Amino acid sequence: MNFILRNGLTLIAAAASITCAADNIKVDHLGPNHTYVRVKGDDKLLILPIQESIDDARINVVVDGKLEKTFHARLAKTKTDYTVPFDLSPYKGKNVILDVVANHSRASVRETQDDACWSSMTLTDSFDTANREKYRPLFHHTPSYGWMNDPNGMFYKDGVWHLYYQWNPYGSKWQNLSWGHSTSKDFINWESHPAALEPNGLGMVFSGSSAIDKENSAGFGKDAVLAMYTSASDSQTQSLAVSHDNGKTFITYPANPVLTLDTEARDPNMFWNPESKLWTLVLAHALDHEMLIFTSPDMKEWTLQSSFGKGLGAQKGVWECPDLFQLPVANEDEKKWVMICNINPDGPFGGSGIQYFTGDFDGKTFTPDKDSTGNVKTKWLDFGKDNYALVSWSDAPEGRRTAIGWMSNWQYAADVPTMQYRSANTIPVEITLFKGNDGQYYASTKPAPEMLKLRDKLTVNSKKASINVKAHNFSLPSENDGICEITMTIDPKKATNVNLTLSNAKGEEVIMTYNISESTFSFNREKSGITDFSKDFPATTAAPVFGTSPKLSLRIFIDRSSIEIFGNDGRFAMTNLVFPTSPYTTLSATAKGGKAEISDLRIYSLNPYK
Repeated sequence: MNFILRNGLTLIAAAASITCAADNIKVDHLGPNHTYVRVKGDDKLLILPIQESIDDARINVVVDGKLEKTFHARLAKTKTDYTVPFDLSPYKGKNVILDVVANHSRASVRETQDDACWSSMTLTDSFDTANREKYRPLFHHTPSYGWMNDPNGMFYKDGVWHLYYQWNPYGSKWQNLSWGHSTSKDFINWESHPAALEPNGLGMVFSGSSAIDKENSAGFGKDAVLAMYTSASDSQTQSLAVSHDNGKTFITYPANPVLTLDTEARDPNMFWNPESKLWTLVLAHALDHEMLIFTSPDMKEWTLQSSFGKGLGAQKGVWECPDLFQLPVANEDEKKWVMICNINPDGPFGGSGIQYFTGDFDGKTFTPDKDSTGNVKTKWLDFGKDNYALVSWSDAPEGRRTAIGWMSNWQYAADVPTMQYRSANTIPVEITLFKGNDGQYYASTKPAPEMLKLRDKLTVNSKKASINVKAHNFSLPSENDGICEITMTIDPKKATNVNLTLSNAKGEEVIMTYNISESTFSFNREKSGITDFSKDFPATTAAPVFGTSPKLSLRIFIDRSSIEIFGNDGRFAMTNLVFPTSPYTTLSATAKGGKAEISDLRIYSLNPYK
């Protein structure tokens, strides 16, 4: 990392309770766990050294004697894993004190003085966010630095896709949740912006949603961007904010919170219903395993209309991050509503997962579809372990229902082998509906059409290949760390199983199996590379293929640390993280029980820099 420094990092000798890291930084140790860091100057950033293995310190930011904000950071004790910037630009020319209260057990001030952080704090005008991570994806959205989880508040306006996300700017562990903000015109090139919403007196800023107020229903102006989010402190309440600069900055409503309950509820997802001329709000009644549906004429006064979900679907985990929208059914003259309900734990393969329900919505009540036995079927949108908190963009053009998820799992999200940043988003997908062979309605997810722009060179173009017990090998591209897209159609013919293996020279491999008799497609990452950071990471996931014939079409996206699979035109999807110590170089295909055939196999190198 390169910094522009005013001075070096020389430790200046001083009294027993005072050390100085650099000019314009003065450190006063007031007790074994209490320290003042005094800053005065014109520098824009104070660089904080972070060590992930220790506990958070509480840092009160006092400006000219007044408390401005509080955040938490794991200030380095014995070593610095990475650094994060604290923005001083709002306090130019003022006296700033970082009032640091540590959680360490200390016997004396002398022990505190020896902490690595005090001598390593620096002042600078810039912070280098250039990638220093082996596994940072090349064509997936990631934060420039820090922790990220749920995508939230997304909307489309004037050709720009706005993506907000749960962000900790002071470390790569969960804490200090704000709305980070990125924008894109093509889903490939993302521009990072300052946090749009930060914690305030009502607590951290949890997940929520945004929409354009085209009717000026809330009274903040026509086409104002409205946001609702959960204020999370000792309790969870729902707050309102408005943006008059297309989502760059938000002003919180002074009478927040606008919705309170006596039980835990979060992640408000709202939309304007043109039929009722009311705002509809779906709120996750998290621990009650249900969704609450409210309506409002102005986003400020909310009326509870109904609840949905008690006893339905997966019930062992917390219900979170809802979404509700209507879609046409492919090849049918009808429409259905879709209720997305992210859940953790109790996903299909442990930990996090995305369940959904299809049904009807009359503006107040969601009524789920039932199967022929009168039961409500549990349905999953992704059959991997690493797609969670998926929600869609509001106000998307041309009737698109475009969505994106958090590409991780709460079982190990904080332990994956990265530090500069933690977590990526899935590629954006288009959600559509189809009718299955059982007469039930199902959601399909297909890569957003913008993903075609990633394709660079066609490195393999095999019209037809006969597959048997002897491996048929195809080379993967070497450019850009082997990131690529693979498309193919498998005709099992007389085979019972068809295996596809991604491997490298170190013996690391991912094994994907099409089981014809069970009509399933599985993904085994037990030997995929680095797996020992969590007992829950080595796993096999499996999906029903929802096929109309024995043939199986596949579209596979491989990035540095993820594999996303879309089968049978998106009728099933599977998202899994992988951490190979070197990129996969070979695709091998074998068949058991008889010969199979792979046709139209194409492998494209991908170039996000075009």
